[in-house]
Amino acid sequence: MTTQKIDGVSVKTQANVYFDGKCVSHSLTRADGTSVSVGVILPATLTFNTGAPEIMECVGGSCEYKLDGSTEWVKSSAGEKFNVPGNSKFEIRVTETYHYICHFG
Repeated sequence: MTTQKIDGVSVKTQANVYFDGKCVSHSLTRADGTSVSVGVILPATLTFNTGAPEIMECVGGSCEYKLDGSTEWVKSSAGEKFNVPGNSKFEIRVTETYHYICHFG
């Protein structure tokens, strides 16, 4: 089920802008202290590095991703999630705007 709304959060009002504006997100902190970011990735092929493990949840559009060490691109569409290990990286290929929630930890 796709997340439609996140209640009880504080929002950092300044956007996180990466890759010359191809990825824009806002950081949210839940009441329990956990963090998520909500954003969009415009059409591009990008490489992200991770510190903590991440769960990427697609809430609109779609992407293809390739985890570090893999040679296979995997599609992720609205309602689907994929896990990225901590201290790793992944490539993401977007052909239509990809709307996501990134769950950290």
